[in-house]
Amino acid sequence: MLEVYVDGASMGNPGPSGVGVLLKKKNVFIEKSYYVGTYTNHETELIAVMKGLKLCKDMYPDEIISIRSDSKLVVDMIEKAYTKNKMFYPLLDEILRLIPQFPYCFIKWIPDNQNNHADRLARIALRSNQ
Repeated sequence: MLEVYVDGASMGNPGPSGVGVLLKKKNVFIEKSYYVGTYTNHETELIAVMKGLKLCKDMYPDEIISIRSDSKLVVDMIEKAYTKNKMFYPLLDEILRLIPQFPYCFIKWIPDNQNNHADRLARIALRSNQ
């Protein structure tokens, strides 16, 4: 099973945003930071999940995926496959399109202190384009 830790960081709401993705499989760690442009905090968290899934699709297409996010809102949206906020529709739709491409994929909420690595990567991406 591949653990995928994701996080987003924004300076402002909306504001410049970056995402961090950490792939963890046994003792192998892959770190990615992406500056994504100007988004709200919640959009950035959704983009982090999307980037994580796309990275997994490229590198580990046949793997069982466990996504870990510290955003309860994003985890709930994905689990329910629903959002009231029309601004999130395109991002949620893209995520829901990517998930079935894996043998099994689930998402789990984790507290902030268990997501420090992905948070650090997101902040690196944010600082890289200031």
